[in-house]
Amino acid sequence: MVNAVKEKLRRGEAVVGMMVWSNNVETAVLGAQLGFDFLWVEMEHSPVALDTLRQIVLATRGLPAVPFARPPVIELWTAKRFLDMGVLGVIFPFTRTAADAQLAASACRYPPLGLRGCGSDLAASRWPSEKGYHDFADENVLVVAVIECVNGVKNIEEIAATPGIDVLFVGTSDLSFSMGFRGRQGEPELEAAVARVADAARRNGKWSGRPAITPSDVERFKAQGHQFLMGPSELGLLTAGAAKYLEPIGKFTPPVPAGGPKGGLAYAGGDSRIEIRI
Repeated sequence: MVNAVKEKLRRGEAVVGMMVWSNNVETAVLGAQLGFDFLWVEMEHSPVALDTLRQIVLATRGLPAVPFARPPVIELWTAKRFLDMGVLGVIFPFTRTAADAQLAASACRYPPLGLRGCGSDLAASRWPSEKGYHDFADENVLVVAVIECVNGVKNIEEIAATPGIDVLFVGTSDLSFSMGFRGRQGEPELEAAVARVADAARRNGKWSGRPAITPSDVERFKAQGHQFLMGPSELGLLTAGAAKYLEPIGKFTPPVPAGGPKGGLAYAGGDSRIEIRI
């Protein structure tokens, strides 16, 4: 048993995930068997609860997608609780400094490599390993640092050089806000910042990633060297599926995105607009 996402990344493949926003195990289980490489269980911006996270981890056993989760802050105790529920990756928000990155990496490794506490019976029941869960986890847990503010970009060289960080993921919406673009995508300065993060990742032996909401996004960002790609949420996919069914019969009502009709937080997807915030 291994982290299939890490194995694919090491082979140079791109991986695509589905974000889980709703406090619902069934949608997560469905997403885990549709072809996504991983689930991004969103616990920074959503009502998903810790007990639901545990249920998702158990209910997706044997399914292709690997369960990861994002806590609301970079803290030892938040990462510890997520990992002890059995996720195989932690996605740390607003990584601004090398100290943030070091704390994130340390929270996901047992001593002497890090500071993770030994209370892993529940996680071990999800990931039984002949070598023992502790060694298995140190080898397989994926540590993702989200770069989503100007300070994170400013300090990217130090962040990228931090041992134990696996992926530098650019949260392009929050970064756009931090740069004064109010969430708008495609701004040249924003794309330059994304490229700077990707370059630092490559030079320091890390993988890079960013949101990829449409199939064309996936192909374009893969060509830029990004391998860790975040696709739509289950709610975005529901919206897109509903649009394909309802538009031909004149009944589809597009939801107004959080950024408003002209805002920067909505992305074209299929026959509708799929919203995702990173």
